[in-house]
Amino acid sequence: MLINKDDLPLVAEDFMNDVHYEDVDIINNLYEKLLNYIASETKENKNIVIDAYQDWYDHTVSHFKGEEDKMIELNFPPYMMHKGEHEKCLEQMRQVLDYFIKNDDKEFLKSYLELDLINWLVNHIQTMDTVTAMFFKTGMSPCSAH
Repeated sequence: MLINKDDLPLVAEDFMNDVHYEDVDIINNLYEKLLNYIASETKENKNIVIDAYQDWYDHTVSHFKGEEDKMIELNFPPYMMHKGEHEKCLEQMRQVLDYFIKNDDKEFLKSYLELDLINWLVNHIQTMDTVTAMFFKTGMSPCSAH
C-alpha cells in the first residue's frame, strides 16, 4: 500500500473526501501493479500497469470535473486558479505515462508515485480543496473580500 486513507487530510465536504478515498484505492492498486511488474518484467505486466494508470487518469479527469462543475455552479471566486492546478496535474500525469510507455522506466514511475504524487495530493487537499470545500459548505472564501 502506498497511501493509507487515515493519513489523508479531510475537507468540509463528504463528497470530496469520498472521491479522495476512491483515488487512494485506485492509486494503491496502480502501485501494487507496478511493484508486481518490477518483480516480474513481462509485457503483460507492463500492459497491466498501463491499464491501471489509464484507469487512474480517467478517474482523475472525472474527479476534477466534478469539483469544477460545482465551483462554476456556486460561482467560486478562485475557480481558474483551482482549475489551473487540475490542468497542470493532468498534464504531468499524461507526460509521466507517455515517458513510462516509451522508456519502460519503472523506477521513474515508482519515484513519481511515491514522492511527487503523494506530495502534490496532500498539498492540494490541504490548500485548494480545503478552501474550496469550505466555500461549498458556507459560501465564504478566504479569497474574497467579505
